[in-house]
Amino acid sequence: MHTLDRDVGQVSAMDVSTKPRSRFMLTVGRMRRRSFCYLFLLPTFVLLAMFNYWPALSALYHSFFQWNGANFKEWYGLQNFLQIFRDSVMRTAFKNMFIISGFGLVISITFPLAAAALIFHLQDLKFAYFYRVMYVVPMVVPGMVTLMIWRFIYNPQVGLLNALLEAIGLPTRIWLGDFQYALYALIFIGFPWVAGTSMLIYLAGLQGIEPSLLDAAAIDGASGLKRFWYLELPLVASQIKLIVILTLIGAIQGFQGPLVMTGGGPGTTTMVPGLWLYKNAMNYNKMGYACAIGTFLFIVTMGLTFINLRFVQSSAEFEGA
Repeated sequence: MHTLDRDVGQVSAMDVSTKPRSRFMLTVGRMRRRSFCYLFLLPTFVLLAMFNYWPALSALYHSFFQWNGANFKEWYGLQNFLQIFRDSVMRTAFKNMFIISGFGLVISITFPLAAAALIFHLQDLKFAYFYRVMYVVPMVVPGMVTLMIWRFIYNPQVGLLNALLEAIGLPTRIWLGDFQYALYALIFIGFPWVAGTSMLIYLAGLQGIEPSLLDAAAIDGASGLKRFWYLELPLVASQIKLIVILTLIGAIQGFQGPLVMTGGGPGTTTMVPGLWLYKNAMNYNKMGYACAIGTFLFIVTMGLTFINLRFVQSSAEFEGA
């Protein structure tokens, strides 16, 4: 009896020890059979390594140096990273980034989702297609053109906004030069804030809901708002998670708007980390400090992405709950 138990134990141990090895060999065998396919992926990986991974690793390396981008480079240790926390402009930039991120999250979750839900529930498919196209058409316009249009709207002499305020008897302002309102003028860009990409992502999530679930909700007497809140919203949680990640990445890395519209001014009231990185690199020749800012922003982005992926439930997790 003891001999039988020992033999069974040995066989079980062999199964456990050989299982990872067999899986590994199976994977290697599959890769060998499909090696020709991997050759087509090789140019993509080479380009990624050259234009994405290598610059990122180079920035990490140079963040430990006092470097002007050319002929002067001196070991600086962690001083560039410590300077981020001592820099008053950087503190203002982070405060502005948090404000922009907060507004951006609210805007990206509400307005595009509301538009997608309205299009999804249109009974006439022709109207649904028409509105979907109308929301997508602005994506064709280059972002720089959009910024220049809004710069004209905010123009204190001939801008449409001041002309409208003057017509109804309200005071006008130098919107992009006002210390109190310049940052919020930047946030207002893009009104009514229905981004075509976000709307399409939400619409795809809504169209992926099983029709039987919608029919069951209708039979149970769920109204439109109740059905959206208790059924549709939880089932597009995966799309909401994706939009949150993209919005945070855009808010942390973006600086084109402040650069074109205000240059970070007046003073530093519209400064953001990405713009301060750009100015240190291109205007002040502090490439080492700029690399440290970029590395720090990468760490912040990765941390927020991990928190979102770890603690925000997706639609699959809702269904499995």
